[in-house]
Amino acid sequence: MPQQKISLEKFLEAVNVTNKPFVQKIDEYMLNNGCKGTFEEKKSGLFCSYKHTKTKKSVANLFLKEQDLSVRIYGENIDSYSDFLNTLPTEMVTSIEEAGVCKRLVHNTCSTKCSGYDFTIVEKHFQKCRYGCFEFLVTDESLPFIESFLQHEVEKRAI
Repeated sequence: MPQQKISLEKFLEAVNVTNKPFVQKIDEYMLNNGCKGTFEEKKSGLFCSYKHTKTKKSVANLFLKEQDLSVRIYGENIDSYSDFLNTLPTEMVTSIEEAGVCKRLVHNTCSTKCSGYDFTIVEKHFQKCRYGCFEFLVTDESLPFIESFLQHEVEKRAI
């Protein structure tokens, strides 16, 4: 099945009832803070991408994996809010630990255009690929941290 544009409403129909308010809140926040959302139906499932209108770069993706809602955040400005990373709950840090390493940073084998993340959380050093590093399952525990993470990133991009 080729990619097909869909509406926020169609995306929400597929989202678990407990996560609908989160998706609506994120959509409203992103739209009110210089981002544009696009919703698509892909072969792998429903997908939403928010791009900052000023930089034209992705800030976050929301996607459904077997009825579970996940969020991928592109933390281009993590150096400016690194203290926040130290507050992440264990489940989110574990997700970061399990993400793939950045082949360019670690082995210098990826494209020179590729830029991974090099950061520290509570004295543990990470060099992770930007495409999976900050990918989190939306849970009761992770939800407020995901919201805060997005706010930190969007605020820094607005400068």
